Amino acid sequence: MAVFSKDLGIDLGTIFTRLADSTQVLMQEPTIVAIEANEQKMVAAGQEARDMYGRVPDNIEVARPLRNGVIADYEITETLLSYLLQRVSGSLRVFRPRVMISVPYGVTSVERRAVYEAVMEAGSREASLIQQSLAAALGIDLPIASPSGNMVICLGGGCTEAAVMAMYGIVAADTLRKGGLDLDDAIVSYVRRKYGVIIGQATAEQLKVKIGAAVPQETENSMEVQGQDQVTGLPRPVALTTGEIVEALQEPLKEVTETCRKVLEKTPPELVADIIDRGVALCGGGALLRGVDKLLTKTLGIPAYLVDNPMTCVVEGSIRGLGMMNILRRNLPQV
Repeated sequence: MAVFSKDLGIDLGTIFTRLADSTQVLMQEPTIVAIEANEQKMVAAGQEARDMYGRVPDNIEVARPLRNGVIADYEITETLLSYLLQRVSGSLRVFRPRVMISVPYGVTSVERRAVYEAVMEAGSREASLIQQSLAAALGIDLPIASPSGNMVICLGGGCTEAAVMAMYGIVAADTLRKGGLDLDDAIVSYVRRKYGVIIGQATAEQLKVKIGAAVPQETENSMEVQGQDQVTGLPRPVALTTGEIVEALQEPLKEVTETCRKVLEKTPPELVADIIDRGVALCGGGALLRGVDKLLTKTLGIPAYLVDNPMTCVVEGSIRGLGMMNILRRNLPQV
């Protein structure tokens, strides 16, 4: 039976869940589910559910089953994984897949167990866990087999993870349970505080993506969005500039840089010397924010660069890790 089963890597993220086999990334869907409240029955999942966010009647609840990189709602996570695995493997469950799934560094044994059981209940034959940063390093072909130091910073939607690796293992790492969603919240708070206008998280994300940056830019862009006046409750347009978004993001980005500094402080000096030579690899959706590489280069004193596949390196590394179990086993999280 094992001969015919599929090997899959899964990047279970707060914003997106990605699945890959040994040849390609098979699927990328938002980690979001629409549930019929009374019957607790799934109405939609992935992009279809995301399109419904903030636009549904009271009897339908649109929820993110993960919060800060870990499972917040076990049953919804299991339903979502089951749906995604069925789409990839087909409804014929005779040859169930063998799966390696990423988890943030430092998650508790309870949180690890929840991920393991959710993916097993969803229809896997066998499941292994891998740290997000280790999977990212494999996915971007960093030379972590050697005793020299390599550093990866994963800027995800729900958490930020910084890790230094050598000899297929993590030497020093830390996880900040904040990410891209907190950047969106910072923009929402800024607009409400400065203009007295309430905007939604989806609008804040558009501002971040289209005109946002981590450091001041030479070209100042602007964008007009519609919000709700918090005094009158009526719609009101507001125009924001790149400089304002930079100002709004300073506080959460400061926490990100502080987490990365702490990891470097815990790293042996010999490995820090290697990292200075090689630079720091940036991945995850947050790494696409303009100027975040310059911000980290300046605050850490080490060159930081955006990898070629920032969005998919974790899932690509997860499937590679499945083929390297004999080497990686002693360094992987135990369930």
